[in-house]
Amino acid sequence: LGTGENHSQRSAHFGDGVYKSTDAGKSWSRVGLEQSEHIGQIVIDPRNSDVVYVAAQGPLFSAGGERGVYKTTDGGRTWTRSLFISDNTGITDLVLDTKNPDVLYAAAYPRRRHVGQAIGGSPEGGIHKSVDGGKSW
Repeated sequence: LGTGENHSQRSAHFGDGVYKSTDAGKSWSRVGLEQSEHIGQIVIDPRNSDVVYVAAQGPLFSAGGERGVYKTTDGGRTWTRSLFISDNTGITDLVLDTKNPDVLYAAAYPRRRHVGQAIGGSPEGGIHKSVDGGKSW
């Protein structure tokens, strides 16, 4: 479960990371990415449910945070950033090819909010592709 609304309105509520349930949703535990604030997508490798990718948009009102594509191979105990664009550009969506799960597509979206102002889009936005499970893009 990814927390935080993934849109750019000034009323967008931020989250506190990714949560996991191993009992069909009866209980949840936070498994990381607390500084991501806005999770766009979570995809699970159909070959191994311990391999999970997260599209993290990052903070809306500040630079930095946890932005990009993150990957875990141990069910969320540890996370590695697989794709990073910049401190203002996060990943808003992520798609995994179910016929070849090593192929991923990530949509990068630069955005920042200020009081009464929204900045969205720049040359940093675009689609990125990996053919090796996120090792390279």
